[in-house]
Amino acid sequence: MKFKIGYCLIFLWSVAPLKMDAQLMTVNGPIASDNMGLVLIHEHVLVDWIGADSTGYKRWERVEVVSRALPFLEKAKEYGLTTFFDCTPAYLGRDPYILRSLSDKAEINIVTNTGYYGAKRNKFIPKIAFDSSTEEIANIWINEFEMGIDSSGIRPGFIKISVDQEAELSQLHEKLVRAAALTHLKTGLTIVSHTGPDAPAMAQIKVLKEMGVSSEAFVWTHAQNGTLDGYIEAAKNGAWISLDNVSAESERITWFVKTLTALKEEQLLSQVLVSHDSGWYNVGQLNGGDFKGYTAIFSALLPELKKNGFSEKDIEMLLIENPKRAYSLKVRTQ
Repeated sequence: MKFKIGYCLIFLWSVAPLKMDAQLMTVNGPIASDNMGLVLIHEHVLVDWIGADSTGYKRWERVEVVSRALPFLEKAKEYGLTTFFDCTPAYLGRDPYILRSLSDKAEINIVTNTGYYGAKRNKFIPKIAFDSSTEEIANIWINEFEMGIDSSGIRPGFIKISVDQEAELSQLHEKLVRAAALTHLKTGLTIVSHTGPDAPAMAQIKVLKEMGVSSEAFVWTHAQNGTLDGYIEAAKNGAWISLDNVSAESERITWFVKTLTALKEEQLLSQVLVSHDSGWYNVGQLNGGDFKGYTAIFSALLPELKKNGFSEKDIEMLLIENPKRAYSLKVRTQ
């Protein structure tokens, strides 16, 4: 399967107005959404598990991380990869400088994020967020979009948050969802939430609706931990179903083929996203530890989907059209 790769970087973004319904913000500035090409929507380059109170750029050597990750991106590019979303959030190893270097060297679009990660008992949320209001948190994220992350000038292309796997959102996690809603309404950035099971996904959709944000702006991340009934309910509300742990293991491929077939039969394939959740230069481990590649979708999943009746149009929907619709900068209201 061959894809035509459109690669376009616009470097005058700092002085040019954004066309909010037609662009994606990358680490090198906005590109036309039509130039996103073949997309991986949930991957990682670097992760630092030490916690928000101790992490920071001083914890890793950028040259070493770039050297370790670059061959994996180049290998994925051989399969036609054009755009790569790095889902590592702030205070968990997000480094826009590394991502811009990798984007330049691999000659692919890379997208980073704003937001806070609430799962894991709030270990990765900065102390300031606990006492800040919803509006104050949103202003931090909006400022990153308008001015750039730290002093890098690099702007996020989506919002990454996370909640615990509970039916009822904690007060802090509901505040994160509401801050994400305010940020979306100001910037048009899509809300990507590390969620898991059905119940917290539905709880977040409810909060977003209360804030006047359409479910079309919400990506239910790690939905592989949910149920088919949950996917159907969320997708019919307009939410995006993100199945993020594709690997080459036969049991995983079998699960993905079965699940994607069921969603196709429900005529909901147009609301589905897939990725690996791979990479992970793990700070503190020798050479970053066991870095996992980004090619199982292309080498293992797609051949099996084709054997099970998926057309080229279906596959292009999953890897090209859906990401373009899901992540283009656009305010989506109720």
